Amino acid sequence: MSKFTVKSMNKYLFFKLPAAYFTGIRVSKLTNNEVEATVKFKWANQNPFKSIYWAVQGMASELTTGVLVMKHIEKSGKKISMLVTHQTGNFYKKATGKITFSCKDGQEIADAIQRAITTNEGQTFNLTSAGVNENGDTVSSFCYQWSIKVK
Repeated sequence: MSKFTVKSMNKYLFFKLPAAYFTGIRVSKLTNNEVEATVKFKWANQNPFKSIYWAVQGMASELTTGVLVMKHIEKSGKKISMLVTHQTGNFYKKATGKITFSCKDGQEIADAIQRAITTNEGQTFNLTSAGVNENGDTVSSFCYQWSIKVK
């Protein structure tokens, strides 16, 4: 049975990523192909412009990609290291209310892990996570370049 559940990931946030936990980020969906995390605008995550601080949006978006990579590494049964090597972000409108970040790149991760295992060479791949408000408008999007290597 996988240790990756919504409940276990939110507990993980509390103990291993307290900044994310205390700013209100929570994993809300976790499958082999998609991870969603939500964050609501509140005092602890605000910027001076009365919206969610960009770094909190970055934490939420990176979490969706990282949890998905961790889940696929566990599924592989191999010891594989992982590291973000590059990141870009774009902001389109103020992040207020409840924002849902989503990464749907599970197949990309599975393919990269299989290549790493087969070739015994490090692999890099890009994962995207977009933040959408309650009206369905994209408020920000992030791209993370991940690097993995079989230990």
